[in-house]
Amino acid sequence: MRISKVVFIKNALILTVSSLVIRFIGMFFRIWLAGAVGSEGMGLYTQIFSFYVLASAFASTGINTAVTRLVSEELANGNPKGVRKILTKCVAVTLFVAFCSAIIIFFGADFISERLIGDPRATEAIKTLTFSLPFMGLSSCLKGYFIARKKSAPGGSAQIFEQLARIGIIVYIFSRRAAAGIGEACRWVILGDGLAEVCSFLYIYLAFILDKRKSLPKKVGSPPPYSVLSRLRHIALPITVGRYLNSVLRTAESLLVPKKLEDSGLSSADALSVFGVIKGMALPLIFFPASFLSALSTLLIPEMSEAAAKNQTYKVKNTVARCVNITLITALPIAVIFFYAGRELGTIFYRDPDSGEMIKLLAPIIPFMYLDSVCDGLLKGLDQQVFIFRNSMTDSIVRLGLIILLLPRFGIVGFIGIMYLSNAFTCFLNLNRLIKISGAEFSLFRRVVLPGTAAITVGTISYLILEKFHLPALPFTLLFSALTVGAYALIAVKSGCITRDDVL
Repeated sequence: MRISKVVFIKNALILTVSSLVIRFIGMFFRIWLAGAVGSEGMGLYTQIFSFYVLASAFASTGINTAVTRLVSEELANGNPKGVRKILTKCVAVTLFVAFCSAIIIFFGADFISERLIGDPRATEAIKTLTFSLPFMGLSSCLKGYFIARKKSAPGGSAQIFEQLARIGIIVYIFSRRAAAGIGEACRWVILGDGLAEVCSFLYIYLAFILDKRKSLPKKVGSPPPYSVLSRLRHIALPITVGRYLNSVLRTAESLLVPKKLEDSGLSSADALSVFGVIKGMALPLIFFPASFLSALSTLLIPEMSEAAAKNQTYKVKNTVARCVNITLITALPIAVIFFYAGRELGTIFYRDPDSGEMIKLLAPIIPFMYLDSVCDGLLKGLDQQVFIFRNSMTDSIVRLGLIILLLPRFGIVGFIGIMYLSNAFTCFLNLNRLIKISGAEFSLFRRVVLPGTAAITVGTISYLILEKFHLPALPFTLLFSALTVGAYALIAVKSGCITRDDVL
């Protein structure tokens, strides 16, 4: 096996393990948090956090990808001085944007909470989130650097450290004081999120200092022969603007959905609770198994960029085909498990049957969600960020229009239907573009129909067998998952859906 493949697999494993650890810890923390603030509190926190995501999109999104791609090129050319120049420019741009975002959000907190969220309790939490934005942007730059260096350990361990710091800080605050209300509780959670970002930055900055001494000698190389700001604008601007506008639209969605659910007949508290169950409980659990795919998506950006720059068309074609195949083969049985064991999973993790029903309703769109995530990484590596931007904007605008039209009449069922349509729409567009520009071959029967039929069949049989024993939630889920995955893997291998080339 070539060294580059060994390094890629090693980095993928590091990111996968770190992502699993983070999600595993985060899942139990969400269980604790849901108990501490309630479903209404989770709904308000989700709305506040949407502004956190909105601010972070402008402070850090795009810069990570730009740093990864530009630093990869300079390292390939053996030019440490060029890397230093790129990092200096990227850090300056990041800090400027982050401070501007922080100032706008801080002084607009009253307007955001009262006019947009419609809940004055959110004001102090929104002000609190602003102090962490510069640290978030700087961490994003350094994580992009380490991905370009093909070192996943610093970024992965920094994320674990951040998650542990977040939990420790928030639990400590809640243990020392009793919240005066939902607004104050949300402010404490946001404060913990922000302090955790500071801890993460300090951790990864120390790792960067240690790495820089060995890998970036000051007097070796020359400045890049191009304008760093120009290249940064070309790569980061479409991603940043796209993610920012998408975050604006998703934030609008987070504010609009509870209001439109009220128009369908729900009370304000019930609408906020239902929204909190979907966004704060069901979706995080659904994305939990996608840790390997998230790592794959991150690592594919420099791999695709390097292969495209060297005109290695076969490598691009082969990598795209294998990634799509692995994603589908993995996502299909996961969707079946979440569908048949959704209620049990909600009971195990949240002690909330309502969250289990939402998990079950959302399970069929898991393959679209997972595949779209991997396609996003591949397309960014192939310089298709403008295409991703257009798709994302179209999807978000359509979603908002459908929310306004359908939710007052159909309520939560209408929102679930919108999620189905939205995820399928973006997935098909991105997959079609990816196959077109890469020339990858894709067999619908072998990669979708056959494994999908196998997953549904073995899942249904396993469910019908186990339900007769009336097992508690945890034993049922474990046995059902083991039977389904085992039988599915055997059928997939024997039928040729999974081959040696797919995994080696």
